[in-house]
Amino acid sequence: MNGKKDHRGTLTNCFFCEHFFITHEARLPYGCSAMGFKSPRMPAVDVYDASGTDCTLFFRKEIQEHHHD
Repeated sequence: MNGKKDHRGTLTNCFFCEHFFITHEARLPYGCSAMGFKSPRMPAVDVYDASGTDCTLFFRKEIQEHHHD
């Protein structure tokens, strides 16, 4: 080994995906409605670990403006 860290992995951020949801379950707090699973990690990380590629079902959420009156 050369001492360098392996920084490979997904850059997909589930928080910005339309399919991402919070489960409110302590052991499996994150979920993906498109793929139909819950996980203790971000779903995109599980997808990357299983397939070696970034999630192909990522669909960016539309950002809603919040007005603070």
